[in-house]
Amino acid sequence: MRYLSTRAAGPAPATRAFEDVLLAGLAEDGGLFVPDSLPKLDAAALCGLAGLPYAELAARMMALFVGDSFSAAELRQLTDSAYRGFNHAAVAPLVQIDERLWLLELFHGPTLAFKDLALQLVGLMFDAVLARRAEHVTIVGATSGDTGSAAMAACRDRAALDIFMLYPHGRISEVQRRQMTTADAANAHALAIEGTFDDCQDIVKTLFADPALRGELNLSAVNSINFARVAAQIVYYVFAGLALGAGAGRKVAFSVPTGNFGNVYAGHLARALGLPVSRLVIGTNANDILARYLTRGEMAIAPVTASLSPSMDIQVASNFERLLFELKGRNGAAVASALGAFRQTGALPADEQAWRQAQRLFSAHRVDDSLTLATIADVHARSGMLIDPHTAVAIAAARAEIEGMNIDDESRTTPMIALASAHPAKFPDAVARATGIRPAMPPALADIMERRERVTVLPNEVGAIARYVRAHARRKARAA
Repeated sequence: MRYLSTRAAGPAPATRAFEDVLLAGLAEDGGLFVPDSLPKLDAAALCGLAGLPYAELAARMMALFVGDSFSAAELRQLTDSAYRGFNHAAVAPLVQIDERLWLLELFHGPTLAFKDLALQLVGLMFDAVLARRAEHVTIVGATSGDTGSAAMAACRDRAALDIFMLYPHGRISEVQRRQMTTADAANAHALAIEGTFDDCQDIVKTLFADPALRGELNLSAVNSINFARVAAQIVYYVFAGLALGAGAGRKVAFSVPTGNFGNVYAGHLARALGLPVSRLVIGTNANDILARYLTRGEMAIAPVTASLSPSMDIQVASNFERLLFELKGRNGAAVASALGAFRQTGALPADEQAWRQAQRLFSAHRVDDSLTLATIADVHARSGMLIDPHTAVAIAAARAEIEGMNIDDESRTTPMIALASAHPAKFPDAVARATGIRPAMPPALADIMERRERVTVLPNEVGAIARYVRAHARRKARAA
């Protein structure tokens, strides 16, 4: 398999191998890498994957995307190592909420969030490729909360890389912050930016657009602009679908709490590969740019609103560019033009055909803080389970989708799987506000409030971040 940029122009755009895409993260033209074509899993192939342990399924699925970069034996060794430390034997267990609704628990990794499912594997892939190339990279990423800690956990203490994670100062939960700032590793740097997540993401993209800086530090990325992470997220959609009968042709549906569009885009690719997905439901919070687009066809940036689900406090969904590439007929020039106008005017140019196609692929529901709290309380009252605010958004969106179906719609019998994206202990204040119960921190993080924090607060200014990264990246130090 080869990869091309979403902004590639011309009849024969340049393509890259998987390991080049892994290390580059963002394409040189500012676009995001996507496969030049997707394989298809027919019913027999899906049936053959049913019942596999998570690590083995991950190796089989990743083999579809890595080309010659990793052998089957290497992949199996990497996936075994990546998921060995998860605190549930199933890695991503399914829990039934009612006769129709299931939760896919994606928080059993080391940082208690769904990002671990991809980043534990991606970190090991970085190690393997960098070792055989004898290279060093400088990872720079933006996080709205969970990516930062998961990336640091996956990349800490690795000799071949340094990692700098930018997060919006004062706009993530205390546990999310401390998971980053207490990472006691010389190669890991938490940078609090005086702005929003969108500001952090813009800074990262601007740094990658600087050819001199990119070459000097060998910049790379591990957040969802890196396709390797998206590929690894496809696995849990297939795993959950197969567990509920998709290998035998049974349709399944997913409800996904969505901010940057990467998680639900992985579900979209799972469907494109052949998983029988009847519906992909997007749940947004008050930062509802995706819900507004899917319901009205208007994608316009609004001010970022702080919410109880801070990982979704995003107005510019970076991964939407990958979908836009499909909606524009894989025309990179059209994507670049549309996104240029979006950045200049704050609104995506209207495209009726693209919008109608997007509506056929996804539905979306806005879930505000009051409904988030009510959903946390209701789930606890009905089942005794505690859920975090992002999971509550997924459940509320799933319920809204189910309620809106026609009574004779065959999809009413389709199991709906809501993605439980984080452990409730990461957002104890919101959970306690809704239920009166403060969730206990798992043993591995029981002392996190006592650990010493290491953080640098920087202004929302590209030059300041570039200077800091240059001063602290070990690749630069060795080159000097």
